[in-house]
Amino acid sequence: MILLSQRSQNVTPSSTLTITAKINALIADGVDVVKFGAGEPDFDTIENQGVY
Repeated sequence: MILLSQRSQNVTPSSTLTITAKINALIADGVDVVKFGAGEPDFDTIENQGVY
């Protein structure tokens, strides 16, 4: 059995992943869904200039 610290047990799930799971469940049930959850942009992003 794996034991986890109390602090790690109190971590809540990501809102983005929760929404994505709900969307996937709706799609699996045959609901026509437009996804606005997790994903990648459909456009080119700027090149990383190494400046933060």
